[in-house]
Amino acid sequence: QVQLVESGGGLVQPGGSLRLSCAASGSIFSINVMGWYRQAPGKQREWVATMTSGGSTNYADSVKGRFTISGDNAKNTVYLQMNSLKPEDTAVYYCNAKSTVRAYWGQGTQVTVSS
Repeated sequence: QVQLVESGGGLVQPGGSLRLSCAASGSIFSINVMGWYRQAPGKQREWVATMTSGGSTNYADSVKGRFTISGDNAKNTVYLQMNSLKPEDTAVYYCNAKSTVRAYWGQGTQVTVSS
């Protein structure tokens, strides 16, 4: 089992920045990929960014150039640095971890971009 705990969400003005954190615990040795997803009100959950255990990263087109995913192995934590935030980035952001047999989800953290 893997447990994921997100933090760092909040209210920010358009153009502002936030950094989300996802702390992993449990059987983290089994994890191959970690990432972030988001779900806006009335919409399906969508992929935002992923990072493999080898350090490769990928981003959705909607966030490319504005968001950066990174990790700290010593802290078993993955981050999502979000810059130049837009109102359409408003959503609940979920941390995701994948092993070869299943996926794990955090509880989510709310990000609201509004003036």
